[in-house]
Amino acid sequence: MNMRHRISLIAVGLLVFVSQGFVSQGFAQTGGKETKVMIRAIARDAKVLGEHVGGARITVKDASTGKILAEGMQRAGTGDTDLIMKKPRVRGATVFGTPDASGFLAVLTLDKPTVVEVTAEGPLGTPQATQRASTTMLLVPGQDVLGEGVLLELHGFIVKTLAPSMDTQAKTGSPFEVKATVTMMCGCPIEAGGMWDANKIHVVARLVSEGKIETEVPMEYAGVTNTFKGSVPVSNPGQVELQVLAMDADNSNFGLASQNLTILP
Repeated sequence: MNMRHRISLIAVGLLVFVSQGFVSQGFAQTGGKETKVMIRAIARDAKVLGEHVGGARITVKDASTGKILAEGMQRAGTGDTDLIMKKPRVRGATVFGTPDASGFLAVLTLDKPTVVEVTAEGPLGTPQATQRASTTMLLVPGQDVLGEGVLLELHGFIVKTLAPSMDTQAKTGSPFEVKATVTMMCGCPIEAGGMWDANKIHVVARLVSEGKIETEVPMEYAGVTNTFKGSVPVSNPGQVELQVLAMDADNSNFGLASQNLTILP
């Protein structure tokens, strides 16, 4: 091979190498545009889910492939009570997007308009009360969704049984006291005549055996924030499930706490 031929081959090789490097570099840079999306999990008929109730888990997925594009936690404050619950709402006004309100800022990289599924799960501090809400929407590269952001509404109540304790054994013929707390999904307080009125929430205690309701009694507000109480009669021995059920059908909110209970003869 003569010198001129060798130089020609080297030149061609360098050209191919540079060309391949340019294509690879160009491909690596086509990752798309940064796109920011603010997402907030809010409680039905209440405020924003915050740290007090364990926050909410937010997930953003590509709706067509299921690939997770962003995920994280919403943990901060619950927002401005006056703006959310008292003042009339005007189109375009800030309600949930105040500085003290929780939210999760998803930072995505999109190279084309993409339909995403946005999901919120919470409150995470009480697994028995955790609910999920999701929506799908089209996002456009570089078009940020900020301010109020995407709002996902979670229905329900957080219900926690205070009495009887898990190891309590009731006795046939002897009524026992049931006491429980009921709060909004954001942890907002329930009181008689309050912003979230205890008188408008129907709370009952049930004894359930093999799927059948054996006993159901109403529980009344106990005079202490969030607290309800009732006396449950016992007629049959055995293993039962004690349920405390909170209901507000007008606002589509329901909550349940349950535990096993032994009833002695």
